[in-house]
Amino acid sequence: MARRPGTLGSVLFRQQKWKSSVSTQAKMPPCDFVPEKYKSYPYERMQKIREQNIVPSLRMYYKKPLLLHQGHMQWLFDYEGRRYLDLFAGIVTVSVGHCHPKVTMATQKQLARLWHTTNIYMHPSIHEYAEKLTSLFPDPLKVVYLTNSGSEANDLAMFMARLHTRNFDIISLRGAYHGGSPYTLGLTSLGSYKHGVANGFGCTTICAKLLLNGLKQNLPCNEKKPSFSKTGDISTMLPDVFRGPWGGSRCRDSPVQTVRKCSCPEGVCHAKDQYIEQFKDTLNTSVPKTVAGFIAEPIQGVNGAVQYPRNFLKEAYRLIRERGGICIADEVQTGFGRTGSHFWGFQTHDVVPDMVTLAKGIGNGFPMAAVVTTKEIADSLAKNLHFNTFGGSPLACVVGAAVLDAIEEGGLQKNSEDVGTYMLLELAKIRDEFEIVGDVRGKGLMIGVEMVTDKDSRCPLPAEEVGQIWEDCKDMGVLIGRGGLYNQTLRIKPPMCITKKDVDFAVEVFRTALQRHMERAAAK
Repeated sequence: MARRPGTLGSVLFRQQKWKSSVSTQAKMPPCDFVPEKYKSYPYERMQKIREQNIVPSLRMYYKKPLLLHQGHMQWLFDYEGRRYLDLFAGIVTVSVGHCHPKVTMATQKQLARLWHTTNIYMHPSIHEYAEKLTSLFPDPLKVVYLTNSGSEANDLAMFMARLHTRNFDIISLRGAYHGGSPYTLGLTSLGSYKHGVANGFGCTTICAKLLLNGLKQNLPCNEKKPSFSKTGDISTMLPDVFRGPWGGSRCRDSPVQTVRKCSCPEGVCHAKDQYIEQFKDTLNTSVPKTVAGFIAEPIQGVNGAVQYPRNFLKEAYRLIRERGGICIADEVQTGFGRTGSHFWGFQTHDVVPDMVTLAKGIGNGFPMAAVVTTKEIADSLAKNLHFNTFGGSPLACVVGAAVLDAIEEGGLQKNSEDVGTYMLLELAKIRDEFEIVGDVRGKGLMIGVEMVTDKDSRCPLPAEEVGQIWEDCKDMGVLIGRGGLYNQTLRIKPPMCITKKDVDFAVEVFRTALQRHMERAAAK
């Protein structure tokens, strides 16, 4: 029977031997919010409806899926009133907190005034929001096109890149997730999202040539050789300084570096240079002399908060622009202050892209998204009609503006930096304590914890073992995401309102889940 969230048992580790100890009571941080009583269908009926009436492709987390009822800031409540610390934020979507009072109030007011009208008329909220949002971007990124989802935003960005440059090929990185529409699936480079049908024509995925000798540690231990699609077998490697062939202890912009040793002199990064050489190889072999563009997340999200070496994106942007292409920053997960030090993830790389795509945290869970670009690029779309029925609706724009106000008034960007750095450093202590925690990485509240069989081989910990650790965290009251090429990375991207006390609780839960894993392993 699952332990009730809010309490956890502890075990002690002594001289590499795991023994159960007397249970202690480690309670969740207090929360004065009292959820409403659940009054909908019983759990079993919900399960039946799910099986019969909802498409099976909408898979659920956990062996016993959660039936959630209510949310308040960083907390979620299930149908029985159990409370959970939400460290995944609706897949990095709840930026300022579940049912944030400022956003809720603004939404309620607008609902009573005007839900929807076509954007071929003027209404106040779209103009007020466009001005407010674009004021947060550097010149010349001052024109916004509002859409409904991240996939739609990236789809439109691809279309605009091709229209503007009159070129076709768009390059993305291996491990990237840029959407699930037929167009964006060509940019998405994760096998679990591929359906074996034609998609994304003209997309070149920068993919790892893992056939090089000595790189077997980058594959699952039972995989003898890589298998690539026809569009990805002649290209370069994802600049992953933990799992890739090159990387060291000073490569990335994070409070926590890899455990790999580094011989680079001050101000030099050989890993970055090697990955840029592979990028050049892609440009010289896989695409024409001119390209439409290059899209990358400032930190890869679905792939487990993978960070590139410093200055990689800066040099990649230069190479793309030399070939006539435009540079697209996918800020669907990294935007709106989540990285802490900057409002936009691209700013951490000291670059200014030609287009930026936004979604998820832009509306704190409300379905909205955007493409922000230059007037020159936007003019390319104006030569013919392009229309979006719901993009920029009165309701969406009011929600978006309230989210921006909540971030500023609540100091949530600074909170992301302070609490995120604290969490990264606390998780790094766990990495040093447990051999199966291979890497802790990220910036602000965009964090990944990669699980391995051991730090030397870096072989991914089997998915079923990661899954049990993940289930134990849930049973103790902490919800975490998963990602990575082999589903081996725990994704921690909570609402930006969490506190250091929340972090202390979550870290203790994670340590206990790891200790239980070691007990199970020792008992075999």
